[in-house]
Amino acid sequence: MTHDRDTIFALSSGRPPVAVAVIRVSGPRARLALETMAGRVPEPRRARLTRLRDRPGGDVLDEALILWFPAPNSETGEDVAELQVHGGQAVIAAVLGALGRIDGLRPAEAGEFTRRAFENGRLDLTAVEGLADLIFAETEAQRRQAYRQLAGTLGQRVENWRSLLIEAQALVEAGIDFPDEGDVPDRLLAPALAVARGLREEIAAALADDKRGERLRDGLVVAIAGPPNAGKSSLLNRLARRDVAIVTPHAGTTRDVIEVHLDLEGYPVTLLDTAGIRDTQDPVEMEGVRRARERAGAADLVLWVTDATTDAVNADRGEGTARIWQVRNKIDLARRDLNPSPCGSEEVFPISALTGAGLAELVAALARFASAALAGAEASLVTRERHRGALRKVVEALDRGLGEGAGREDIVAEELRLAARELGRLTGRVDVEDILDVIFRDFCIGK
Repeated sequence: MTHDRDTIFALSSGRPPVAVAVIRVSGPRARLALETMAGRVPEPRRARLTRLRDRPGGDVLDEALILWFPAPNSETGEDVAELQVHGGQAVIAAVLGALGRIDGLRPAEAGEFTRRAFENGRLDLTAVEGLADLIFAETEAQRRQAYRQLAGTLGQRVENWRSLLIEAQALVEAGIDFPDEGDVPDRLLAPALAVARGLREEIAAALADDKRGERLRDGLVVAIAGPPNAGKSSLLNRLARRDVAIVTPHAGTTRDVIEVHLDLEGYPVTLLDTAGIRDTQDPVEMEGVRRARERAGAADLVLWVTDATTDAVNADRGEGTARIWQVRNKIDLARRDLNPSPCGSEEVFPISALTGAGLAELVAALARFASAALAGAEASLVTRERHRGALRKVVEALDRGLGEGAGREDIVAEELRLAARELGRLTGRVDVEDILDVIFRDFCIGK
């Protein structure tokens, strides 16, 4: 840790007004901040009630709890001060203003506290990503998955893999260094290849999870599609329990794709309301239809909504969809009874988006679908495409070393080095400057 870097501060709790607001200060002048505003520094990790002033002997800003976490035993690895003040807007503004007037202190940028924790070895990159996912988790399953990453589920496994690869690489290089020692190279190469083969199979098994980890993190995608005026937007509003889409009797109202996030029994589902699919000469509506077909084709499930008062059911639903359910809307206006048909390749759900009839059955079926599709996802090691891409490169390097290079110590050593380097990039141990800004840019101020 350098001692000439800025000391940062920020509100780390929720938007005011709140009962208690937490303001954190991290850096070499955190102690000065406490001395200036509180007149004292409490014992490490013990809360102290005191009056905060805008300067020594100045006006009292608030009566607050203060805490002191000296480096390196703090969240960021630096000296950290924490001020727990009353959560009114004026109090928070006054305290932040006083901190800003202390020489060497400045407001933190988004993600800067977490970035310093990473730079000081308190978190690896997979834990940083887990923290980000924990902040943005919307469902219980997402929370559990994010906490596993924050706790080091992937990071610890990757470090174990990396240590084994480095040991195997050392064996091979020892054989290269002693080529004249008879059978020494062969005796060293064989166990190194055995380690590489075992790791290759273990990592390949982690990748063979049908991308469940990413799907849980991002949420299943359910597209509501169908012809115009079938009630797609009305169904979206019903499922979202609020008016998120414009509903009119005129065809072509929905031009772009509308997204709504739902929590179905702890599992995340993103609903997409798409443009009515029909032939049209309107260039704007044509683009909406194109997007509708594209999004429906990439969705995990399509709810194909049709008008129960007509006989039209099938239409152009897009290509590549894994599953399609028929939703027959407007049963309150239909002259004949329609019964759910959960058998066969396509389920049929008669509903009325106007009255709500049949909606409970549809929602229950969606919850079952999400549960089945994401079963076991919380235990997945891989939760981001960055993880998957790095692990694929590891497997490719090991395949090269175990394949055509297996008889060449120099080739095996190089492929083991490349594999270990990719694992190091995954946790942030080596050469990750090009991805740090991308990872930290989505953090909120104060984290």
